[in-house]
Amino acid sequence: MANVDQVQPRKAPSLAVQGAMLLVVTAAAIGMGWMSGGYLKGVGAPSSVPGAPENEGKPPQPEAAQQAGAGPTVVALAPITTNIASPADTWIRMEVSVVYDAPQPPAMAEDVQQDLLAFVRTLKMHQIEGASGYQHLKADLDERASIRSQGHVKQVLVRTLLLE
Repeated sequence: MANVDQVQPRKAPSLAVQGAMLLVVTAAAIGMGWMSGGYLKGVGAPSSVPGAPENEGKPPQPEAAQQAGAGPTVVALAPITTNIASPADTWIRMEVSVVYDAPQPPAMAEDVQQDLLAFVRTLKMHQIEGASGYQHLKADLDERASIRSQGHVKQVLVRTLLLE
């Protein structure tokens, strides 16, 4: 057994050393925060200065969104009502709209709607359950519509999704 008299208590660092270490760690944290803030602020910065006019002395050009017939176009498709693959007695009703990069003929909207209908018929319930299932469904719809329209569909907006 060890004698109690032989064990010496450990000395803690002095108060001055503890204060110095606290100052060093605080300075490092402030410096890292400032550097990461500057980095993140620079990532999303615009490529040009917003206050400087780019076309001085030239007449202002109309924006693409203000020109007639240009810009994104939202088209509502006919509602999709069908049964899904599994379970076969489950029905789905989905109302969607598509966002085109420019106006397209109505036949393209019908083709996209028929392609989405064919895709929805192949779904199984476990594929669309939960939030991640909805995200996967939305990504698949976006991809199918973009392929069917040769890239003219930029986004599929799901307005209503009902399973019964």
